[in-house]
Amino acid sequence: MTPVEVVEYAQKKGLEAIAITDHDTVDGIREALERGREIGLDVLPGLEISAECPYGTMHLLGYCVDTESSFLKEKLKFLQKVRLERNLTILKKLSDRGIDLDYDKVVDLADGGQIGRLHFSRIMMMEGYTATSREAFHTYLKKGAPTYVDKFRFQPEEVIGLILDCKGIPVLAHPCTLGDLTQGVLKNVVERLVALGLQGIEIYYPDHRDDQIALYKKLADTYGLLITGGSDFHGENKPGVEIGVYGEDTELSLSLTDTLRDFRGKLHSRIPFQYNF
Repeated sequence: MTPVEVVEYAQKKGLEAIAITDHDTVDGIREALERGREIGLDVLPGLEISAECPYGTMHLLGYCVDTESSFLKEKLKFLQKVRLERNLTILKKLSDRGIDLDYDKVVDLADGGQIGRLHFSRIMMMEGYTATSREAFHTYLKKGAPTYVDKFRFQPEEVIGLILDCKGIPVLAHPCTLGDLTQGVLKNVVERLVALGLQGIEIYYPDHRDDQIALYKKLADTYGLLITGGSDFHGENKPGVEIGVYGEDTELSLSLTDTLRDFRGKLHSRIPFQYNF
């Protein structure tokens, strides 16, 4: 879905507010905000960026970012450049295994959006190389699979600094993807991120178990972090994941949007520096 379509879909599902946090891009945010105002849905601007980490996968969210920041656009342009290079390497690896895809078809499928492995998997299904896109992803494209290509990532301090520089709120997304860390190791990871400027932690997420939610709440309380949640909705690319659904009988209060905006104002009134890397 386009960001505008996501906004319209969220309203149909009865939501009153959402955040658009696409990977490595803020394209479409302006249109989403405008459509939200037209139909009465509160839309928070944001983005999601991967960070280098020795444990599993680390994603950092930036809520309420200034999407017109020239510094942000410069860094996102670089990430999009290395993403293209990665995609072309994936294409070559697939070709070496007898899977010849037309990259123009992959681009058309993305319809102007970010191109990633999910687009490759869908084209592979459509071209008859696999029965389903899920099969294509897990057989060829996921981490550890034969045509997987690792991607460039900024260091956590660079991502957090970038989000702070463009007046956003840096939040650790779905900590479960860091892997099955001991409580002590996870605490050390969060403590280091807090020292770098982390301001929140995503507690409510479809894959979080009750014991994980309890642990993340404890960490949020220990370090005075904001509590957020997200469905990680990806439309047809993530079957079974519905927008606005974070877990069984879990709903986030609408007041969180005001909390984020108020917190942003207070946070950036006391941050006097501009971060550069």
